[in-house]
Amino acid sequence: MKTVYVDNNATTQVAPEVVEAMLPFFGQDYFNPSSMYEPARRVAAAIGQARGEIARYFGLTDAKPILFTGCATESNNTAIFGCVKANPNRRHIITTTVEHPAVLEVCKDLERNGYEVTWLEVDGQGNLDVGNFVRALRPDTLLVTIMHANNESGVIFPVEQFARIAKKTDPAIVFHTDATQSVGKIAIDLERDYRYVDLLSFSGHKLHAPKGIGVLYVKRGTPCRPFLIGGHQEEGRRAGTENVPYIVGLARAIELAARGAADEEMRIRRLRDRLEKALVEKIPCVQVNGHGALRLPNTLNVSCHYVEGEGMLYQLSDCGICASSGSACTSGSLEPSHVLRAMKVPFTAVHGSIRFSFSRYNTEEDVDRIVEVFPGIVANLRRLSPYWDQQNDRPRADAESLIQSNQG
Repeated sequence: MKTVYVDNNATTQVAPEVVEAMLPFFGQDYFNPSSMYEPARRVAAAIGQARGEIARYFGLTDAKPILFTGCATESNNTAIFGCVKANPNRRHIITTTVEHPAVLEVCKDLERNGYEVTWLEVDGQGNLDVGNFVRALRPDTLLVTIMHANNESGVIFPVEQFARIAKKTDPAIVFHTDATQSVGKIAIDLERDYRYVDLLSFSGHKLHAPKGIGVLYVKRGTPCRPFLIGGHQEEGRRAGTENVPYIVGLARAIELAARGAADEEMRIRRLRDRLEKALVEKIPCVQVNGHGALRLPNTLNVSCHYVEGEGMLYQLSDCGICASSGSACTSGSLEPSHVLRAMKVPFTAVHGSIRFSFSRYNTEEDVDRIVEVFPGIVANLRRLSPYWDQQNDRPRADAESLIQSNQG
């Protein structure tokens, strides 16, 4: 049975071209780039070339703002904690309720340590309100950290607009965006459209590079202290011997993402849209989370009312389909996704969310396979639900009152 992998917002297959680019640096070019002899200088030059390739992807003429890290989580932690250490006189931070835990938990930690955090809410489509953002800005605002695109809903936030508003209001405000889900999927020009963004984070394993390599873009002049201390690497901004094979691999992945990007984005969007249309047509009481909002071209998050996401995931897996749930039930928690709760997804659907996320390696046949099996999985699980009227294929008339009484 062929595996259909549609969990690319979690991680991606490493591209064969990326593996090929990395291999020499596990073998003959294994030298420490900080050493002074000629073979090591060649390795250091490879890092420089990779930095330049990544800078060009973002429209940058200067490669020095590209800082290599171990992952997006490290990049986010460096951006936020680094700004806090560099700006001790300001203690107000603005973020959203739907951030990835790599930002969410950092802001909660700062809040516990005396910083004031404004948590911006999203609407039912997953959008942020610009007016609420403007009203949240204060004279003591230190940092704004707003993700570029949500990892669960795929909703894209207008960070270029928010960054411009923040910097025009007060140039001393630092603007950071976690672009982990958007890099490699949509265009980001940091010298033109996103020129007011000071800090940008992302990770290689979301765009067909390996796990264990990330980037933090730090605009020149941005006050941000080092997070890892102990060596001179990365011009003193991040201590630790550079992970040369992975840096080279990330640059190759970025190059592949840039090649034919518009055509590939359109192809993946067609796959996503075809799946969305088919599931809405074939499954009663299903809702598309983020429908009507600007979304990543590869992401589809659907909630099936009166069904548990865990059961759907297990049965999809039995059919060779790898997807993920918007609910945290698979991590051992009964709490639903904080993103879906923030979007006020009804309690009848908040546990029944499935996210399908595509990549360049997905095909029309993958969509056909999901459409073939998923509606039947939902129907089978609903037969077991006490809230579903099997005879009429719809919720029981008293379903919501029954759920509320059981919860009480």
